[in-house]
Amino acid sequence: MSASNLRLPIDDALPELIAALRASGRAVLQAPPGAGKTTRVPLAMLDAGLTPDRILMLEPRRLAARAAAERMAQTLGERAGETVGYRVRGEAKVGKATRIEVVTEGILTRMIQSDPELSGVGAVIFDEFHERSLNADLGLALCLEIAGALREDLILVAMSATLDAAPVAELMGGAPVVTSEGRAFPVELTHADKPLRKGRDLWPDLAALVTRAVEETEAGVLVFLPGAGEINRLAGLLEGRVPKHCHIRPLYGAMKFADQRAALEPAASGRNIVLATSIAETSLTIPDVRAVVDAGLSRRARFDPGAGMSRLVTEKVSRAEADQRAGRAGRVAPGRCYRAWTKGEEGALPAYPPAEIEAADLSGLVLELALWGAGPDQLAFLTPPPEGAYAEARALLRLLGALDDHGITEHGRKLAGLPLHPRLAHMLALAGPSAAPLAALLADRDPMARGAPVDLTLRLRALAGEREARADAGALARIRTEARRLARQAGPEAHLSPAEMAALAYPDRIGLRRPGEAPRFLLSGGKGAVLPSEDPLAGARLIVAMDLDGDPREAKIRQAAQIGEGELRALFPERIETCHICEWSRRDRRVLAREQERLGAIALSDRAWKDVDPQMQAEAMLEGVRELGLFPSKAAELFLARARMMGEDFPDFSEAALMDSLEEWLLPHLTGVRSQDDWKRFDLLPALRGRLSWDEGQMLDREVPAQFTTPLGRKIAIDYSGEDPAIALRLQEMFGQTRHPTVAGRPLVVTLLSPAGRPVQVTRDIPGFWTNSYPDVRKDMRGRYPRHPWPEDPREADPTLRAKRRS
Repeated sequence: MSASNLRLPIDDALPELIAALRASGRAVLQAPPGAGKTTRVPLAMLDAGLTPDRILMLEPRRLAARAAAERMAQTLGERAGETVGYRVRGEAKVGKATRIEVVTEGILTRMIQSDPELSGVGAVIFDEFHERSLNADLGLALCLEIAGALREDLILVAMSATLDAAPVAELMGGAPVVTSEGRAFPVELTHADKPLRKGRDLWPDLAALVTRAVEETEAGVLVFLPGAGEINRLAGLLEGRVPKHCHIRPLYGAMKFADQRAALEPAASGRNIVLATSIAETSLTIPDVRAVVDAGLSRRARFDPGAGMSRLVTEKVSRAEADQRAGRAGRVAPGRCYRAWTKGEEGALPAYPPAEIEAADLSGLVLELALWGAGPDQLAFLTPPPEGAYAEARALLRLLGALDDHGITEHGRKLAGLPLHPRLAHMLALAGPSAAPLAALLADRDPMARGAPVDLTLRLRALAGEREARADAGALARIRTEARRLARQAGPEAHLSPAEMAALAYPDRIGLRRPGEAPRFLLSGGKGAVLPSEDPLAGARLIVAMDLDGDPREAKIRQAAQIGEGELRALFPERIETCHICEWSRRDRRVLAREQERLGAIALSDRAWKDVDPQMQAEAMLEGVRELGLFPSKAAELFLARARMMGEDFPDFSEAALMDSLEEWLLPHLTGVRSQDDWKRFDLLPALRGRLSWDEGQMLDREVPAQFTTPLGRKIAIDYSGEDPAIALRLQEMFGQTRHPTVAGRPLVVTLLSPAGRPVQVTRDIPGFWTNSYPDVRKDMRGRYPRHPWPEDPREADPTLRAKRRS
């Protein structure tokens, strides 16, 4: 078998790798980008005769899978589909003679689920495992289980450019680690002098940086950007700013393969400026690149378990990603990398990007594990799936009918066999071939320009061929091709409207417009969403929201369809429940009793509930009391103050104790109380006294009485509002009092008043007052109030409130 005459760095490590695989059947190969591992290792394994069966190599992207297969076939002097072939979504070039098959990661999972023994496969290579894609993690976990239980002869190789190899080797049962030092030409790093501007202001700065790279270098330039939108924006800015012999070549996953190939081939004349996503970081060799411009951004899928929504977010690159990107400039000759961040900003970059399993939607993973019949703790995952995201995915699959209490359902098995997210697979299985265009549309990026109305029908009309200025023609063509493929795998035709189809896929995102002018919606899954006020769907009562930005407080709707209540009732008759709700309304400050027909969190109908059980109303009002707090009357405040003066053996009347035991002492008294106003008028005293037994009530009245009986037998209220209980009365009424009055063992604060009712003395010691202060008071008061008695010895005098008669 012939091989390329060009020697690559990986060639020195191949003998060690082949020996390791002969000895243990497993290995981890660590080799830097450009070492040649992708195209050399499968051929070396084939030449060594390690297995008589096929060798599968997994690639994270379709473009890389095609390119790798074609490069290996070219090395053998063949065309793809002979000894070396590939299989990606929607396309396959394999034959009976194919020995090496390059596949994308999801295809491996399908092969395993349909044939757990992987019959006819002798080795599986996981290329670019450092990218830690969800499918790669799952594929390796399944292969390890197959090798341990069914196929001891199955050879497994994990190849990585930047990942720490030790944990992967340990996961693979202590597999030997083979390292290729690689060969890289020096790359000069140039950092920005100052941080680039943010938002829209970033792009002119970035265009200037690319222009500088073109001026200072002579060969091709590779520019790393986060996504297709940014690529198109920068391409527009570069037009007319770079020399005419420079060809601007976009490169991203959603492009046609012919257009991708144009970016991967040397320019026939002049040189290429390739504007690429992270697709160009690994696996692909772009010829003639001597300069890299790195915007320092990467787009990743992030899943919010609280919102139940996945979204693409743009983040700063990790140091590992930045190093890989820079290395692209030194593949074939010394190069230069222009980084769009300062040297000082570099230290704040994370070391590695997060594994996809840590941040992505796990619905597909959960479905695959259910089909396999294992939980995440039963398989060898390098990073276990997060519990919150895993639980959220299980809940969605139960909602779709893919899982039940016994595991995967027959419907779930159908969904697992469709090459779509479980939501869209559910829609395709139930709605039939007419749902294929919508499934393809929702699985792809939005073909409408940013700022277009959210209405789904605009996109479907454009897909059907109606002229729509805001639609991307290339994206529409790609979606149509995918729709034709999906139609062949759909279930029987159900003749549903597009809105009904969307509701099947997103039963948790059926939105009911909230009251008010702003177009805010409550979704059936319990979250909130909002439309731009100027959007044509802003006045719709019911919508299905297919695309949201994932904001956890109130998500912005990017794609939606208006749906009728009748359509929902016909679609989900078993999920619409009649509910009787009696609850405290924070907004209305009252108990609301409603009879509702609910679909999840939204009420399709809502009317007053008559004949409500008074006990239910009282229990709902109790929640209002917890929010509003207690409003004791003066009499109730007096009672509480007295009760709080009793000892530890007496019932606790602190506010905390009262609020903690509302059900026991207050609930029986709340009949008829339904609002904040009712509650403010409510007299707490009977309910508070009801907490005491008859003996406790007698003890309270005896130990901490509400009134003080004066020496004249007159009863006056004791004031318990201060730190100590207090009374106020005329000085003459205390004549004859030789002991100071007390409450609960504490002296009363007694304010003695003049005949005119003005304070004369405040005392906690009546006997001491008679002895020490009274003589001076008597001298002063006799002249002011001569008609009132001022005896020399008040202890011997009779109490009185009378004055002497006039002469």
